[in-house]
Amino acid sequence: MAESSAKGESIQAAGPANPEPVKPARQRIDSIDLLRGIVMVIMMLDHTRDFIHSGALLFDPLDLSKTTVWLFLTRWITHFCAPVFVFLAGTGAYLRYARGSSKRELSRFLISRGVWLIILEFTVVRLGAFFNLDPRFLLFLQVIFVIGFSMIVLAGLIHVPLKVTAAFGLLMIAFHNILDKYPVQRWQGPQSPVPSWGAKLYMLLHQPGIFPIGPHFPSPLVFILYPLIPWIGVLAVGYAFGVLYQQDARLRKRWLLIIGGIVTLLFTLIRAVDKYGEPLHWSRQKNVVFTILSFINTTKYPPSLDYLLMTLGPAILALALFEISAGPQPGKSMLRNFFVTFGRVPLFFYILQWFTAHTIAILLHLAFGKPVHWLFQTPIDWFTHPPAGNGFNLIVVYVSWIAGVFLLYPLCKWFAGVKKRRRDWWLSYL
Repeated sequence: MAESSAKGESIQAAGPANPEPVKPARQRIDSIDLLRGIVMVIMMLDHTRDFIHSGALLFDPLDLSKTTVWLFLTRWITHFCAPVFVFLAGTGAYLRYARGSSKRELSRFLISRGVWLIILEFTVVRLGAFFNLDPRFLLFLQVIFVIGFSMIVLAGLIHVPLKVTAAFGLLMIAFHNILDKYPVQRWQGPQSPVPSWGAKLYMLLHQPGIFPIGPHFPSPLVFILYPLIPWIGVLAVGYAFGVLYQQDARLRKRWLLIIGGIVTLLFTLIRAVDKYGEPLHWSRQKNVVFTILSFINTTKYPPSLDYLLMTLGPAILALALFEISAGPQPGKSMLRNFFVTFGRVPLFFYILQWFTAHTIAILLHLAFGKPVHWLFQTPIDWFTHPPAGNGFNLIVVYVSWIAGVFLLYPLCKWFAGVKKRRRDWWLSYL
């Protein structure tokens, strides 16, 4: 490829108006599946800790006044999961377009898959998380819901110039923390007034919270853990990011390093100044290690600008690293393929890991004579009546997590093979 052409493509990678794929990319991209697989496996650690750790319902593992370094990092490393999962879902949408789908076909797919994900969140995922379908706890809005809703929004965004889609997402990510200045009154329980419909809409958009869905209590409760803003923006930017995978491999790796480095540097600078982008300020602690923990302790609900820069910057650098290290390395290929397998069936793994981690927790508690009733309750019961004597130490958490991952590997490998061999339409929804 000529040098002038490469320079032109580097400009286009920054955001062409309406990029047309260079050629259909029929094969999956291992570096993306590898990153996705790693974060999916790490995500299972977080859910295993929720079910098994003795302090899971008693205090926030990021609370520096109560946590340990090991516990803090166990929770903190899982911060990378949701941003990468959402971002790469957007990239996957662009790659679907690159493989030959028209924009009309892609829109139909995004809408139908988005609706399907929302249904899964409210049924199968909710069952796996709580083993409880009590109708008084009606809806629990987590990451699958937010991906589904964001896909429906993206179904419209793909029809505008790519620069507009990218700008929309970047502006939402960069400036949504302005909304932190305008919180609405949280619902405090049966004796407090039910929030207005406007307040409920605001919580759906930007403020986590719980509230009765009707105008009066008692009525079924809705628990919003993942507000829509800025996750819609993350998915939109991920879609625009997909254009890099239509570039020459050498050029793409250079752009991945540049973009990942800039995003990571921006996090460091904005967090150091500590004036905007994160409602939780960092401060000097009892020692250097805890001061560093304070610095990287950013807000996930909703994800602050600092949180997204802190997670997506290194993730993009990892994509560059995974491409650089993709050559024949027998010692590493088995480990690489292990994680790639999970990355090729992310939704399948996501659903199964809830049931697996939850079941392991029940078996452990039964085996050691600990209470199990709380493992069949909704979060309302968890947080209002945490059981005494539940859970185990972090070593048990890690052993249970590793066991769960290895239990799921054969199933995921089988299903990845099915998806590779067959082209049934329904496989795109799992």
